[in-house]
Formats: sequence, structure tokens, C-alpha cells
Amino acid sequence: MHFVRNNEAVTSSDSAHPENRSVRLIATDLDGTLLRDDKTVSARTVAALAAAEQAGIEVFFVTGRPARWMDVVSEHVHGHGLAICANGAAVVDLHGGKTFLDVRPLLRPTALDVVKALRTTVPGTTFAVEMTSGIHYEPGYPPFFLDPGATVAAAEKLLFEDVPGTADPVLKLLAQHPELDPDAFLGTAREAAGGLASFTRSSPTALLEISGLGVSKASTLARCCAERGIAPEEVVAFGDMPNDIEMLGWAGRSYAMGNAHPDAVAAATGRTAGNNEDGVALVIERLVAEAVHGR
Repeated sequence: MHFVRNNEAVTSSDSAHPENRSVRLIATDLDGTLLRDDKTVSARTVAALAAAEQAGIEVFFVTGRPARWMDVVSEHVHGHGLAICANGAAVVDLHGGKTFLDVRPLLRPTALDVVKALRTTVPGTTFAVEMTSGIHYEPGYPPFFLDPGATVAAAEKLLFEDVPGTADPVLKLLAQHPELDPDAFLGTAREAAGGLASFTRSSPTALLEISGLGVSKASTLARCCAERGIAPEEVVAFGDMPNDIEMLGWAGRSYAMGNAHPDAVAAATGRTAGNNEDGVALVIERLVAEAVHGR
């Protein structure tokens, strides 16, 4: 078990875990995890990220954010400069102008089937479509972060393509409901269309994020790690919301934030302080000390 005590991450049983192998990679969510509520990265966290890289530990930002929203951390990228965006749908080079290195799309026919299923099962749902080129949304979609350059139309029109395979890849479909409890909406949507696509959420509102079947932060992180010869036991992950659950369960060591959703807490092997208390930095500082000085 891990506990938060005096704003520090404290563990009662690290020595009992087989994941005590040397840490080679840190995978961290952004919103509610690495970032403070004001969307800044604290000076302590910036220093911790730099120290990890200097100690030979790679750092991956693994987020639900699209590539265009990565400026908040781009200046803090060291080494490889890679980020996993859109809940695993894209691997992006932050050093190379947010270039897409790998895309795991949600196929448009599948997205249309999901839209149909949710319109039938959960009336009142509105949709947005996140593509590699930007976001587009329905007229009734709430004004979260609406792009002035977006096309506003019914999801069926947004997902239509004259010639299959010629339009911009869809990274994820977003579905919002104005009245439902967020977790209840997620459960209902999975029952209705969980065999078609991967459903998750990261917002405190009833906003679902829908990716290609099998696409998640964890599955793309696993692919990236396999390419580098990095085992799950050599990875430490941080997260706070349901879209982090698979990643927290996959990594050898994982920490749910003090502000985390109960399901994220249940999936993690440990817990640290909240995002406003530099919970990620607290753990990284300890990991760096272990790497440099040994146990």
C-alpha cells in the first residue's frame, strides 16, 4: 500500500514488489496529474523531469489531449521529445513541430455505427470529431474549447467521405450528454457499443472519448516500450482518471494522484499527493535518487 503523508508519497511495501527493477521510463498523464489546476507545470516538476532525463530515465507524456494542445509542456520536453496523444491514437514528435509519427485511427464506418448506437440508446447525446487536422462538432455540442476553424454539422456529415480512406484520419469521437452522471453515461455507452470501439472519459462532465477498438494509452505505450526493449516492470506511470486505468494497471509501478477518480486509485499500485501538491515530482525525485545512489 502507498499513502500520502505530509505531502509526500510514502510506501509501506516497495521492497515486496517484483517491479523494483531499475526504472527506465516514466509515463505521465497531464491534466489533473502533471499539470496543476491552472494548467501550469510547477518549477519543482520542471526540475524533476529534467533530473529524470539526466539520470537516464525517459519521460513520456501520455494524454487525452490532441497534439495541438501540447504547447503547455513542449518546452519541458527533453531527450526523445515524444508524446502519446488522444488517449493512444497518436504518437507525436514534440521536437518536430508536433509531427504525427504513428496514428491508430477510429475508422469512419465504425464511428458512424457508434453514433447511431448512442443516438438510439442515449437520446440527447451530441458529438464532436477529433481528426489529425483538428476538431469538428455538432451545433448542439457544448462550448468547451470550440475551434473557430471547425466545421459545424451533424456527426454523420462530419464523418462522411466520398472515397473511403481519403479523408483525414479520425483520432477519436467525443460524445456529450447534458444530464447523465459521467460514470453512468460511460457504462451505458459501453453496453451499447463497447464491441465497436474503446470508450473512456477524462472530464468531470458527461463527456466520453471514443477510440478505435483496442486503442488506449496503455496499448500505445506498450508498443512504444516494446520498440525500445523496455519491459512493463521498468515503467512507472502516473494518472488520475478512467482514461488512465489501463496504463496504471500495465506499468510495473503506478501512482494515482491524491485527487484521482476511485477507479484510477484501484488500478494503481500506489498513490501520491495531488496534482496541485506536485505529486508526480515527489515520486520522480525519489526515483532519481534511487537511480543515482542506489537503494
